[in-house]
Amino acid sequence: MNSASAFYYPNRMGRIILQSMEEVVGRNGLNAVLNLAGRSDLIGNYPPSDSKLDFPFTTISGLQTQLEHAYGPRGGRGLAIRVGRVAFKYGIREFGQQIGLMETTFRLLPLGAKIRVGGQALADLFNKETDQRVTIKEEEGKLLWVIEHCPLCWERHTEEAACHLAVGLLQESLYWLSGGKIFNVEETLCIAKGDPTCTIEVNQTPLA
Repeated sequence: MNSASAFYYPNRMGRIILQSMEEVVGRNGLNAVLNLAGRSDLIGNYPPSDSKLDFPFTTISGLQTQLEHAYGPRGGRGLAIRVGRVAFKYGIREFGQQIGLMETTFRLLPLGAKIRVGGQALADLFNKETDQRVTIKEEEGKLLWVIEHCPLCWERHTEEAACHLAVGLLQESLYWLSGGKIFNVEETLCIAKGDPTCTIEVNQTPLA
């Protein structure tokens, strides 16, 4: 199942993405995107909430591509960020206990430690549960979220960075763990535009 052309998310993460898209663009909007992506079989038929690796990267990437086709490049990018933010809210309910982010010891950490520990916990979740690979690095006051085998831009070729859902997910995770602070989150490298990895930079000092 894990050949170079066949990487997967577990069904429950695929389900979260679809639920989040429905919340952002509405059921009719999601159905239109699913039709455009050639996945009309998922209309009203979301994957089960289990850990089987059955939700293909090609589907995740196709949904991002067709979101931009349906709503225009700028609109699609903005919607994908919103989908990522909603996906974190669903994800923290689903995985928060599992990865230790609901523990009192985590909640009492200083903000800088929370960002590092929380970022690593999220990375470990993806590395354990999915075929995506995430490495966390620190560099000059920034936390770098480095993705290999990226499902969001899988087999895409773009002029600009394309992993907007991941940007939204990280924005919301930082908002949540900091108690409502805003951070600068920017994708600086993207495999879709020829870079070796998809790299998202998080400035560890909040803007507000």
